[in-house]
This record gives sequence, structure tokens and C-alpha cells, in this order.
Amino acid sequence: MTMPNTVVPFPPKSEDKTPGNFEKIWGKKVKGHGYAAIPSIMIRAQHRLGINTTQFSILIQLLEYLRTPGRDPFPTKQQLADRIGIKSSTVKANMQALEKAGFIEREQHRTAVGDWGANTYRLDGLIAKIKALEPDFTREREEKEEARKKAETPRGKRTKTKG
Repeated sequence: MTMPNTVVPFPPKSEDKTPGNFEKIWGKKVKGHGYAAIPSIMIRAQHRLGINTTQFSILIQLLEYLRTPGRDPFPTKQQLADRIGIKSSTVKANMQALEKAGFIEREQHRTAVGDWGANTYRLDGLIAKIKALEPDFTREREEKEEARKKAETPRGKRTKTKG
């Protein structure tokens, strides 16, 4: 007596290679170089966060280096300066302001020969500040949606709201 075959084959891999929105906008070659995850709240709340354009650029650069949770970015000030197109002394002054404001925390490292090496930058403060703004953005989105619905609904069909 032979046993029935109970092995279920894996479904075939989908051949659908439809590009995502990023690839549709920028193209496959640009996407191949990677992209950084920048929360929209951070972009939209730059003024609320109280950071100037140089500080914002520095934070964006640090976020581009942040690829794995738990592995803090560690670019040199000169690398950041070269990327942004400013002097390393300008990076240093703005990093100090970001640290004082609680956006970043800097940890200094020594090289194998005892010289000062690149710093590691913890972005926990920035992340906490962005997360703290999220409820405001949710409330604003809900208010905009309610206003949109009200504008689209004829006056006689609107529901009564308190307030």
C-alpha cells in the first residue's frame, strides 16, 4: 500500500516586479544607491523643532548614515561638511547646538593609537521629539479631514457637531 503524497508545493514566486512609488519617481538606477527614511513630521515641523537650515541638513545627513537600529552613525565632521558644502567649524558649532538642545548625544572615541577619532551620534533625542509631535499631526489631519467632509457635504445633510 502506497502512501498518498501529502507534500504541498510552495506557490510559484510572483513575477510581478511592479516598481514602487520611489522607483517610479526617481528610477531604478537612483534607487540602487539607496535612500534615507526621513519622517514627514520632521520635514514639516522644522520650525516647531526650533532648528535652522544647517542643523536640519546635519540631522538629515546623520539619518542617512542611520541604517540599522542600535548602530549609531559615526561620520566625521569633515565628511558632514563636505556633503553639505560648509566648513567643519560650522558643523562643529551646529552639532554643539543640537547636542545642547537635546537632539543628539555625542560619544567621543579614541583611535588605536590614542588620538581622538570620529564621534558616534545617538539620535534618541531627535526620535523622541518627533514622536512627541505625532499627536499634534494626527489631530491636525483629523481636523483637516473633518473640514474637507464638511465642505463636501451640503448644508442640510451635515451632522450636528458640538463645539
